[in-house]
Amino acid sequence: MRPRPSPPAAAERLRAPSGPALPAGAERSGAGRGSRGRPAPGGPSGGSGGMAESRGAAGPAARGDTECILEPLSLPESPGGVDAVESSPYVPCIFCTECYVLAEQNQLLKHMIIEHKLVIADVKLVADFRSYILYWKRRFAEQPITDFCSVIRTNSKAPLEEQDNYFLLCDVLPEDRLLREQLQQKRLREILEQQQQERYDTSFHSMCMFCDQEFTGNRSVLLNHMAREHAFNIGLPDNIVNCYEFLAVLQGKLDNLQCLYCEKVFRDKNTLKDHMRKKQHRRINAKNKEYDKFYIINYLEFGKSWEEVQSEDDRELLDSLEEDWSDWEEHPVCAVCLFCEQQADTTEKLYLHMQKSHGFHFPKIKSEHGLNFYQQVKLVNFIRREIHHCRCYNCQEKFESKGGLISHMEETKHIAFLPARSTWDQPQYYFPTYENDTLLCTLSDSEDAKAEDQSEEVPVVACVVPPPSWRGLPSECRDQPVVVLSLLVPMLLPILQRAESPWCCQAFPLISLVLNDLP
Repeated sequence: MRPRPSPPAAAERLRAPSGPALPAGAERSGAGRGSRGRPAPGGPSGGSGGMAESRGAAGPAARGDTECILEPLSLPESPGGVDAVESSPYVPCIFCTECYVLAEQNQLLKHMIIEHKLVIADVKLVADFRSYILYWKRRFAEQPITDFCSVIRTNSKAPLEEQDNYFLLCDVLPEDRLLREQLQQKRLREILEQQQQERYDTSFHSMCMFCDQEFTGNRSVLLNHMAREHAFNIGLPDNIVNCYEFLAVLQGKLDNLQCLYCEKVFRDKNTLKDHMRKKQHRRINAKNKEYDKFYIINYLEFGKSWEEVQSEDDRELLDSLEEDWSDWEEHPVCAVCLFCEQQADTTEKLYLHMQKSHGFHFPKIKSEHGLNFYQQVKLVNFIRREIHHCRCYNCQEKFESKGGLISHMEETKHIAFLPARSTWDQPQYYFPTYENDTLLCTLSDSEDAKAEDQSEEVPVVACVVPPPSWRGLPSECRDQPVVVLSLLVPMLLPILQRAESPWCCQAFPLISLVLNDLP
């Protein structure tokens, strides 16, 4: 007995086993064959065959006036259905029945350009190529292609029959851009779920590519081992996805005696090892696009590679460095009195305090003795050192406390007079007694002493002809170059690093002279 004809709806489902998720026109691709002779996914034979077998099995028990179904029936799950469409390795042409393997998408693009004049822009930025093609196959079946694509006319000056119209499908179209973004978000969710699963997976099992040591548990154990023991770092474990596939790709290159960085092939394993060690090629090439799919950063933003994401981060850092600092309020740097703990934020206030409280008139002493910048430095450091040792710099009497010393110097007026120049004008006083002595940064040449700046005792390097050994320094400094060098650099540089005055500019020639002209 022949089987009873199926109802129209059932027959329609049998003819299109791909299910309702297929776009319009997909029925034709199901019955066709690909350009390489491959059958299109979800052919009609599977569905009708399953039904025929079910009816045939029930045939002997169904003879009579009425037919009964004595056992539950089920439609075939594969091929056909939504799952089959999503998991199929074939991609149909948008316009015809041609189908190509997903890995051969370039052949499909070539076919659509040559046969149908369709150009898809930025295909590499499409996260799910097959879903993208299926979507537009359905949309082009519903509306004319000119509603979606820009028309590019070639040979516009030629006769009408020789002109060609090409159609450009790109993300300038809002619908196309929205589709690409949705596919990107879907892919990102899938990748994050995969990464989360790998992050907490304790069933990982693999061997080191360099020492054949076996690792089980979590993938981070192996990756950290290769980075620590073999200096092979492919990134943080939390930044990697599809770790098994990544390691398999790398292992395959090593098995083929191929360098992981420069991709060169060598004749034996030892030569490869020596090459990777000597050339420091025990790493992967960041410009190799083959590895992009194994790093989370390449899935984060629509249409951007890891290089673009990183360059944006660098630009944001540079932009932040160029922010407006006009509202910055700097705390004033205070200089300390030579004889007590009093501080002032300007030299004028400090000089006035030393004159009124201690009877020491620094500007007057500087003018009377014609002290240039370097001599002022020596004098300040000399007084600081004597006060630190609680010793009067005139009579050399020593006291138990700084208070007793200051009282003695103020009563005897020793504080207002300087000892002989030979006492304090010594090379050892070029160096600060206190490392953070801000007063040294505020010193400057007096108007009366400017003419003496070029005297023989000022350690300034000649600009035209390099001076003979130590000609520019005072005579007492020439016999102690090693001492000057050993003391100058560690004591003077901390002040120079914080200084913002002529002191900094004038002290650098002294350092250059000591370092460059040392025998």
